[in-house]
Amino acid sequence: MTKPVIITVAITGAVPKKADSPAVPVRPAEQIESTHEAFEVGASLVHIHVRNPDESSSSDPALFAEVQAGVRKHCPGMIVQFSTGGRGRNQDERASSLVHRPDMASLATGSVNFATQIYENTPQLIDGMATTMRDLGIKPEIEIFDLAMLYNTKALVDRGLIKPPAHVQFVLGIPNALPARRQVLEFMLRELAEIMPGATWTAAGIGRYQLEVNRWCLELGGHVRTGLEDNLRFDKTRLAKSNAELVTRVTDICGEYNRRPATPVEARQILGLAPAA
Repeated sequence: MTKPVIITVAITGAVPKKADSPAVPVRPAEQIESTHEAFEVGASLVHIHVRNPDESSSSDPALFAEVQAGVRKHCPGMIVQFSTGGRGRNQDERASSLVHRPDMASLATGSVNFATQIYENTPQLIDGMATTMRDLGIKPEIEIFDLAMLYNTKALVDRGLIKPPAHVQFVLGIPNALPARRQVLEFMLRELAEIMPGATWTAAGIGRYQLEVNRWCLELGGHVRTGLEDNLRFDKTRLAKSNAELVTRVTDICGEYNRRPATPVEARQILGLAPAA
């Protein structure tokens, strides 16, 4: 029997439009269409950033609501995950979209240096975001950019701010944060199994590491994230044509690891989410 793998598609990201490939969807209609294409070829979870047309990112709850409504209409059962990241925005702004109760939302459990800036997540902000997600019935995807964030997550579970089993995502390959080294991932997986048994996990490889990290996840029994947010390239010679192309690249290699794309129903069961309305 092949083991199902949840394929997350991170469709847009938070970089300026002018830096994008033309394939990156920005407006809600484009994001819905791109998500539907990825859903059709095997993605069961979509990670959503929204943007105003000429801005790097936005916290506008109306934009999140529009994209969510379109995904739920055209991609039955697909898991909707909102990004609550954002450098330079306060907790109220970053959490404002959660009123629309997506299935999941991202939650970084610490601060970290990036290449040119600090991704700041104070203890007060983390507690506040975790509490909001818990109270609204939204499952957090814990974004692990540095090792301490794993142990911070355990503390949040112990304090009742995150309901177990946790779901974590290891982000590998951002300069000044966790390197994309398999030994590092394997160490963190051993720690995860020891301190939070039963937790589920995925990993994101940034830039040129995306496909390599996809393969590690498939081999090590985790779940997979791909998409134009993390990597605009399909290979060394050309840009990706679409999010669907990057999802297809994952589905094409699943069989090498005795894996197959999870259906939306299976993905919800694996993550302990309620059935789709």
